[in-house]
Amino acid sequence: MANSGGLPSYGAVSHRSSARSGYNNNPDEIQLRIDPMNADLDEEVNGLRSKISLLKNVAQEIGDEARYQNDLISQLQMTVIKAQAGVKNNMRWINKKIIQNGSNHVFHVLLFVLLCFFVVYFLSKFSRR
Repeated sequence: MANSGGLPSYGAVSHRSSARSGYNNNPDEIQLRIDPMNADLDEEVNGLRSKISLLKNVAQEIGDEARYQNDLISQLQMTVIKAQAGVKNNMRWINKKIIQNGSNHVFHVLLFVLLCFFVVYFLSKFSRR
């Protein structure tokens, strides 16, 4: 049996609220009345049960993956916090050494740059011959 929409028809599906005792007065409640004459309802129910169990397994796997990802993020956050503390301590140490030794570090950097420049210059000059 198929209705005009191409879907099987098992009876009447109505969106209604009931004022009788034992029923919700929720207008969004769906009440399904199924014609018991159709024999393939058991197959439909079993098919729906298997699909529900598959969805349950997928939901459990998603939950497991979410917990794993949260643990990984927590570990990464701890690693970043430790790295930040290490960098902060090293910067403090470097600043202390600069203050103790004076500001000769700029002079040393300039000497290093000049040395690198002359090495590249002489290598390029001798490689042309």
